[in-house]
Amino acid sequence: MLNILGNLLHGVSASLAGWRQRQRAYAELAALDDRSLADIGITRSEIPYVLSQAAQRQVETGTPANSNLQHAA
Repeated sequence: MLNILGNLLHGVSASLAGWRQRQRAYAELAALDDRSLADIGITRSEIPYVLSQAAQRQVETGTPANSNLQHAA
């Protein structure tokens, strides 16, 4: 029973953390002007789509969307 409750709390916590991360990313992208967005290859209307695709990729692969960090050997 405690294991189930722990898993539930972990899932809720992970979901909340992912939501907060997407909200911060949305706010940062929305704060950019149209020229800056064009420099990175997206338009203002594509911001929600780009973030949803990054979140889906994270769910499918289990790695963060910004997994460009290199791990020490």
